[in-house]
Amino acid sequence: MSLRRLDIAHFRNLSGVSLEPGAGVNLFIGDNGAGKTSLLEAISVLSSGRSFRASRTPAIIQFEQASYTLFAEVFNPLANFQPIVPIGISRSRDSEQQIRISGQQARSAAQLAELLPAQVINSDSFQLLEGSPKVRRQFVDWGVFHVEHGFFPAWQAAQKALKQRNKLLKYGKIEAIQQLDIWDQSLAQYAEQIDIYRDAYIEKLIPEFEATLAELSFSDQISLSYYRGWDRHTDCLSLLQEHRAKDLALGFTQSGPHRADLRIRVNKLMAVDVLSRGQQKLVVCALLLAQGKLLQKLTGKQCVYLVDDLPAELDSEHRRYLCRVLEQMQCQVFITSVEPDSLAESWSEQTDISMFHVKQGQVEHIGCDDRNRI
Repeated sequence: MSLRRLDIAHFRNLSGVSLEPGAGVNLFIGDNGAGKTSLLEAISVLSSGRSFRASRTPAIIQFEQASYTLFAEVFNPLANFQPIVPIGISRSRDSEQQIRISGQQARSAAQLAELLPAQVINSDSFQLLEGSPKVRRQFVDWGVFHVEHGFFPAWQAAQKALKQRNKLLKYGKIEAIQQLDIWDQSLAQYAEQIDIYRDAYIEKLIPEFEATLAELSFSDQISLSYYRGWDRHTDCLSLLQEHRAKDLALGFTQSGPHRADLRIRVNKLMAVDVLSRGQQKLVVCALLLAQGKLLQKLTGKQCVYLVDDLPAELDSEHRRYLCRVLEQMQCQVFITSVEPDSLAESWSEQTDISMFHVKQGQVEHIGCDDRNRI
């Protein structure tokens, strides 16, 4: 998958931006505050329906504007019919988000994710090591969603059952408690399905992750292990019934698929407590790159990578290693930096590079040989 066209209107400081990205590496150079990260954010919204920087819509819409609009043309080489798919998103300050795919109203943002799988590598990516289990769970579920068609319906059903069960636990009334058996059975049924999907996915991800670490010249032994959210020796239904009294006292469900985690360790110690900042960056990059590799291997789809400020945290040698991996994947990449030289020298001469200058919310294509114009 790749973007062939991108139009941005009234999104943060970007207005009237229209560009045709290259199929390979796209470098966006400019001063801090010019709009480079906002451009990556706009692509992320097109791929997921949500921002990786803000949870509130007014923060995204340009000052004194009523709404933002994003439009893109996505190239799908796997499609036998209509390989170019137009997608658009608009949102005003006081209304719901409108998503259109091929001129039709989309059912949900999940359709965007399926059409344009994208991974973000930025300073927030450290949350895969530093953050709560929710962050790592979302990472795993992103991968499972793209390779297992039965996962998303099971996940939605489990979320519904969990919400209903927690509501009953919170009320704690006798008539409500009598309904817990129904939701216990429903949650347990879908929890077991989700666990099977997640476990199988991580088993496939581990060798890709280890191979990618080696390509990044990372020497320490990193282990990934999956915790499903409840005791592996107990089925979910039995555990929910066993812990019901405690759940009632607390007012929420303690165990289940919503407590799953991906544990990342170095010699049985949590990686975040052992590794340097630069090493953490390599591990995070390896995880995200391995997901893209596995996606391509299992489905034929290529992931789009959005890399914000690549030179940060990585020395020139490891930048080159990372760029080599991206080159080998032959996927579309969008990278930002305030230092054009540190980026340009990281790629081989054969790499297809499109270069853009971002200044005061405007984007100018400057080609590959005109870097002195910056």
